[in-house]
Amino acid sequence: RALLLFLAVAVAALLRTGEASVHEYSGLSFLNKGNAFILHAGSEGLYAPVSPANATAEEEDDEAAAAAFIRFDKITFRRPEETNDSVKETSSSKVQIIVFEIEDREMIGGSAYGGQKAICCTSDLAKLGACAEGSVIYRPSQVNPGWPQLFVASFDGSDLIATLPSRTIPVKKTGMYNMYFIHCDPALAGLEIDGKTIWKNPTGYLPGRMAPLKNFFGLMSFAFVILGIYWFYQYMKFWREVLPLQNCITLVITLGMLEMALWYFEYAEFNETGVRAKAITFWAVTFGTIKRTVARLIILIVSMGYGVVRPTLGGLTSKVVMLGGTFFVATEILELVENLGTVNDLSGKARLFLVYPVAILDASFIVWIFISLAKTLSQLQARRLMAKLDIYRKFTIALAITVLVSIGWIGYEIYFKSTDVFNERWQYAWIIPAFWHALSFSLLCVISYLWAPSQSSMRFKISQDLLYIVQQN
Repeated sequence: RALLLFLAVAVAALLRTGEASVHEYSGLSFLNKGNAFILHAGSEGLYAPVSPANATAEEEDDEAAAAAFIRFDKITFRRPEETNDSVKETSSSKVQIIVFEIEDREMIGGSAYGGQKAICCTSDLAKLGACAEGSVIYRPSQVNPGWPQLFVASFDGSDLIATLPSRTIPVKKTGMYNMYFIHCDPALAGLEIDGKTIWKNPTGYLPGRMAPLKNFFGLMSFAFVILGIYWFYQYMKFWREVLPLQNCITLVITLGMLEMALWYFEYAEFNETGVRAKAITFWAVTFGTIKRTVARLIILIVSMGYGVVRPTLGGLTSKVVMLGGTFFVATEILELVENLGTVNDLSGKARLFLVYPVAILDASFIVWIFISLAKTLSQLQARRLMAKLDIYRKFTIALAITVLVSIGWIGYEIYFKSTDVFNERWQYAWIIPAFWHALSFSLLCVISYLWAPSQSSMRFKISQDLLYIVQQN
């Protein structure tokens, strides 16, 4: 059942349009919010181009339009054919498109006599002369001249289609920009939209909060190459002394190299085209999930003392495999939905449905690992196997530091997200996913150093005397 669920979610995620700088609108519906009908059309961090100090205003506009912009491309709105004919003839229905930088959010909407804030102009506000009834309420920004920007697509008479002319909005100020399609007419219920908008930064189509990750994955690819050169040199030099555990570490390093390279190429492709390369993303996610699963299983069986104080896992083998398989399925589903799906559109409960299983399984790994380590350390100390004990103590310290740092970072991540509701700190958001990659790589480096193939690799292996004692007990 879990496998079938995984396949179903994976296929659904691949068929969805993920996060992209080319936002396509088809089959989307407007949501009723107060007295307005709203469709969120996009939200991205955009960097302003750097202009020469002596550039004229006209040159700055041309440079901004070429380097950073939001472009409307063939946006059309279609109202249902069953709309009442009398409504078609008399109504001057319109759809309004408002684009604003997040700092100007208070410029949107208003209220009469201190009442509830509304998006669409009410009759009371119209009487006060604050706006035209049936239009979106907004006020010009004091710090960002010319913003927010409002565009209108109107239905003329009995026409079923309203078209927004193609246009480009140059971005001259770095910020988080939001776009909403809004209409205030209940007669437009069932309105359909078709077309797309294109959002571009000076360096390409990567959204601003994701752009630094391209260079980060390039750096991580290089770091894995360096680690791989060290490890494979040791592996080839002492291949006669290699243990099964070291073969598993080789697998993890190889998977890490593939994962980082795929993420780099995926972001490079995204930056060039504005659309995520779903096939590359799928394999990057899958290789990463396999790597994380294998790494956790390696740490667990090492903590149990497999090959050091016990020749086999015995009856625990099925439990270890079951935990690893469940972790793989849960993590793969979560990562596919987050990278290929539209996780931001899920309700809070639906998102927790995906996040909680991974968190619980991770906690299970941690608890089991440290319980096993405590037993293994006691056995090594009782047998006076000091060389092995020293290695395991260093391994335990590295794991403990990793767990403590992880807990601290989770606290910071919760604080970061809870205090940045409107994504105003979007320029630093890339650090959160980058940190986890860097932390896991650091732990892998420690493990690779402690268990690197060498002339004395066999000291890790369970001795014949100890094997006899274990079998007798």
